[in-house]
Amino acid sequence: MKLPRRKFLQLAAASAALPVSPRLARAQSYPARPVRIVVGFPPGGPSDIVARIMGQWLSERLGQSFVIENRPGAGGNIGTETVVRAFPDGYTLLLVASINAINATLYADLNFNFIRDIAPVASLVRVPFVMVVSPSFPAKTVPEFIAYAKANPGEINMASDGTGSFTHIAGELFKFMAGVDMVHVPYRGEMAAQADLLSGRAQVMFDAVITSIEYIRAGMLRALATTTATRTEVLPEIPTVGEFVPGYEATPWMGVGAPRNTPAEIVDKLNKEINAALADPEMNARLADLGSATFALSPADFGKLIIDDTEKWAKVITFGGIKPE
Repeated sequence: MKLPRRKFLQLAAASAALPVSPRLARAQSYPARPVRIVVGFPPGGPSDIVARIMGQWLSERLGQSFVIENRPGAGGNIGTETVVRAFPDGYTLLLVASINAINATLYADLNFNFIRDIAPVASLVRVPFVMVVSPSFPAKTVPEFIAYAKANPGEINMASDGTGSFTHIAGELFKFMAGVDMVHVPYRGEMAAQADLLSGRAQVMFDAVITSIEYIRAGMLRALATTTATRTEVLPEIPTVGEFVPGYEATPWMGVGAPRNTPAEIVDKLNKEINAALADPEMNARLADLGSATFALSPADFGKLIIDDTEKWAKVITFGGIKPE
């Protein structure tokens, strides 16, 4: 039977609309039940705190609980694999961080490919680091430090809170770009590393500003430079490493990811809500109190950042011959 032209066009229009409607409905109704945000580190750490702050915001904005689930172990890889294996419906998210970009090369036997298996949702914060030395160390500037290190190869102990940690990798990047030889001394945690730095048993550390700033203000540690691309608001008088070592920049970031194949409309909705949080003055102030600087990116731009950092840290890990403990 031949359909009249008008009837045919009506049916065609209705058919074309069918694939769109379920997607729109899915985005509008999301979330319909509690959402979990997996953090690959113990409670109380920076990742956990940032996740809880953002989870509270999303709970209030979207009317469903965003529950933090800590899955520590293997440098964050256990938590990441939990999300990789989750159903991609937007109800399991991951607090992603620079350590994921580092782990992609550091661990040769992962059961997942982070770039392939985790969909970027939204960026959250950057965490400024600072190059600090004990007050007894003779160098007072980065050029003086480099000159001393070159005159005394292998005699400077560089403390970190563990092999493959950002405190370690930031220092390895400095060694690579400044052409200096320092001895990496990994500790079991930041407090132990700081203790030896304060006592002078270690001479230098690339540490988070938030955990070292009180020692800097008290004169117990000397800040030579920040590792950020530009000077930080917290330490505006301190230069960046890049002012003396062109191109140097080592600033860890945090963000949110989801299992690959999570519907794009749900990713976009989460990105919109998270970016709204980052634009909120009160939220900015809460995150600034942690020594963090918010930055909002689209899912595509956040994905590019992850890829770029993965490639960057792969070169540093290969240069340093770094292996997981």
